[in-house]
Amino acid sequence: MRNNEDYRHINCDDYDNLELACAKHWTLELTLKNGEALKAKATDMILRKNVEYLTIDLSGETRELRLDHIASFSHPELGTVFVSEE
Repeated sequence: MRNNEDYRHINCDDYDNLELACAKHWTLELTLKNGEALKAKATDMILRKNVEYLTIDLSGETRELRLDHIASFSHPELGTVFVSEE
């Protein structure tokens, strides 16, 4: 995993779509850059030590995903979003 100095902010539109997903508690299909695929409810966006995270509920377990580790996410209201860095 990258350290904090290597954190890369994601595109603002992608960030806004993730904020919307959290506000509406949408279940997203997520693909991480390491190839892991998840289907989880978006619950919150947090900032810790200058690194942004998406908090998800994965079958009752809370997990935090670094935004720059997300390759793509999808929901019927958004379509598929391929995350790009700024």
